[in-house]
Amino acid sequence: MIGWEDVYKVVVAMVPLYVALVLGYGSVRWWKVFTPEQCGAINRFVCYFTLPLFTFEFTAHVDPFKMNYLFIGADAVSKVIIVVVLAFWAKWSGKGSYCWSITSFSLCTLTNSLVVGVPIIKAMYGPAAVDLVVQSSVIQAIIWLTLLLLVLELRRTGLGFPSSNSDQDLEGSADNSTGSSRPAFWCLMKTVWVKLAMNPNSYACIIGLVWAFISNRWHFEMPSIMEGSILIMSKAGTGTAMFSMGIFMALQEKVIACGASLTIYWDDFKVYSWTRSYGYRLYRCGFAR
Repeated sequence: MIGWEDVYKVVVAMVPLYVALVLGYGSVRWWKVFTPEQCGAINRFVCYFTLPLFTFEFTAHVDPFKMNYLFIGADAVSKVIIVVVLAFWAKWSGKGSYCWSITSFSLCTLTNSLVVGVPIIKAMYGPAAVDLVVQSSVIQAIIWLTLLLLVLELRRTGLGFPSSNSDQDLEGSADNSTGSSRPAFWCLMKTVWVKLAMNPNSYACIIGLVWAFISNRWHFEMPSIMEGSILIMSKAGTGTAMFSMGIFMALQEKVIACGASLTIYWDDFKVYSWTRSYGYRLYRCGFAR
């Protein structure tokens, strides 16, 4: 049973994150500290420096030879279950759609686990569970985000997604050119790989994983001068990421663009599905009972 002490630990972990978010929002919307051009510079700073180094710092300290395959398997099972449920909803529900299913899947499972997940999991289950979050984020960056980008490109082109209105002409033309389906697929894959290659976080994750393999295989540590150079930037990763998120929200015309009711619905759906899926993974590893 969850006690008040557990709730307090989660609140202690969460409040600093949202303080940074509110400061980012207020600095643009209320206090007019930054112009839109300056906001773009801040976002690029986070995108190209603090967040990739933050990701590298966690990934580089994973031991690839001691991966918890039970946890990774449970992670895959939970995602497959969500995919099946969403596919069933899109197929048989009157309000369902494949496009919303993609959005729902990314909301449910592809969370920013390093920025938000690490503080929460550490508060709930201790430092031992943090390693599992890092392992999950590595698999997410390498496998699941690649698949998500592929599906998004398929949705953008209209291939493989049934629709009932304006997309029927596009779908019909795709059906009439079945001979070119294989070239079209490889063209989509090329687009996906280009987008991954342009993502600094992908580089950070892959380089961090390569370093983890090398350092654990030959048992040597990162030089302290290199470690310090990374830490001085990576320590700002969580705060600047949330600050940047607040700036992004402040630059929108509406804080809740899709409406309050839809936002509350999807937020509740995300919290429920994420906690259930992550709870299942932790249960399989003996952390949650």
